[in-house]
Amino acid sequence: MEPKGEEINCLALKVKEIIQSSGCQNEDVIFLCIGSDRSVGDSLGPLVGTMLKEHTVPYRVYGTLENPVHAFNLKDTLKKIKKQFKKPLIFSVDACLGNQNQVGYVFLKDGPLVPGKALKKVLPEVGDYHITGMVNYIDPLPTMQFLNDTRLYTVMNLAKTIVKIITQASGETSGIK
Repeated sequence: MEPKGEEINCLALKVKEIIQSSGCQNEDVIFLCIGSDRSVGDSLGPLVGTMLKEHTVPYRVYGTLENPVHAFNLKDTLKKIKKQFKKPLIFSVDACLGNQNQVGYVFLKDGPLVPGKALKKVLPEVGDYHITGMVNYIDPLPTMQFLNDTRLYTVMNLAKTIVKIITQASGETSGIK
């Protein structure tokens, strides 16, 4: 299920309002895109990060296909951010698993993201807000299997949608259709 234009506009407006009400300058707004390009389902974050950099959004972007932020370097990345910024506004971006009828949906939620939760990984909570894309659903099979069985088409559509939301929020026009 692909989000409709009005849903994208609504989420973009919410992101813009959050950024404006934070009082942060653009350079203190961070999109922390979490995931690994070694699994299709987990590649949403690095894809979004790469696309944001290509669109040259005015915000800081961590986590790209070239330099992903994942379970093994998340803590170090957070230390770098804490050292470099006094009080940044952090949006975490990650893939998530859930109900079958929600695959393809994008969620914007208040509060930190708990990365790796579906895979029972213990990682630090990250972000003031988080944007997740439902890449697949949970079934009785081992959860990791569902990240590996995720369709690249679904992940790409979610990445394009999230990038469209963020570029609209920044006031830029996105060339993504």
